[in-house]
Amino acid sequence: MKPPVRIVVTGGAGQIAYSLVFRIASGELFGSDQPIILHLLELPSIIKHLNGVGMELNDCAYPLLYDIIITDDVKTAFTDVEYAFLVGAAPRTKDMQRADLIKANAEIFKVQGKALNNYANSKVKVVVVGNPANTNAYIAMRCAPDLAPEQFTAMTRLDHNRLLHQLANKLQVNVAEINNVIIWGNHSASQYTDIRYATTNVDQNWFINDLMPCVQQRGTSIIEIRGKSSAASAAYAAISHMRDWVKGTDQWVSMAIPSDGSYGIKEGLIYSYPVTIDNGIISIVQGLEIDEFSRKQLDKNQQELELEREAVLTNLTGF
Repeated sequence: MKPPVRIVVTGGAGQIAYSLVFRIASGELFGSDQPIILHLLELPSIIKHLNGVGMELNDCAYPLLYDIIITDDVKTAFTDVEYAFLVGAAPRTKDMQRADLIKANAEIFKVQGKALNNYANSKVKVVVVGNPANTNAYIAMRCAPDLAPEQFTAMTRLDHNRLLHQLANKLQVNVAEINNVIIWGNHSASQYTDIRYATTNVDQNWFINDLMPCVQQRGTSIIEIRGKSSAASAAYAAISHMRDWVKGTDQWVSMAIPSDGSYGIKEGLIYSYPVTIDNGIISIVQGLEIDEFSRKQLDKNQQELELEREAVLTNLTGF
């Protein structure tokens, strides 16, 4: 057995975390030879529920789960962690504007970014799941000046997986036969679902009028039907995101990462690109043609993320 690694999951009593932590403890993230120590963070008002999650984890008697740290203290939660799943975020309530949501989350991710900077392992890998994920990742990154920007990512893997299924279903093939789909930009209804490098065997009207809106609005559709937001699918996507980051992949996957200027996107924005990963190094797939329609979609996402960034800079004190 390898030495145990420390993994923090914030929002530990929430729906996504409840689907996530048991899969991590079972070995689905890093394999059957990697012991783990789980750090679970929650608000003081919900810590009782998190203790119940801890009891269930113990009752599973996972051989790989060496310890569980349940806390409402960020220092305890982030000390020495090597992998961070930032799942907990302020939810959007009725009549709340996106700018209000950003402001509410800014304070949360400012605190967590500083905690990562001050207490986490210097090589910590961070994936932000809590929405608005791109901008929350940007906040955490900016508040962790001693960590490298490339240590911060936001999850668009769920959108990527949704696109894979919808396209495979349309073509009547298994998802394993579909490669090179892309989610560009923001994890929002503006995201650009690009299938130009996966297939040419679909009608453009279907792509624009059916496929794009379906993927962009999939989360809303699930809430309307299920009565709750996506949880198991989000947890699976988060695990896939982190596992590929650690173990590598030659397949194109979608990740929101700090832009290096590729494809004309301003540097520093947390922007989703097609990437491959080798030895922990995330590389943007280069040389893809950006036609007029795609250019408009990429620019629209950049503008949205710039507006979100400005909302953060305007409203977040001490940033």
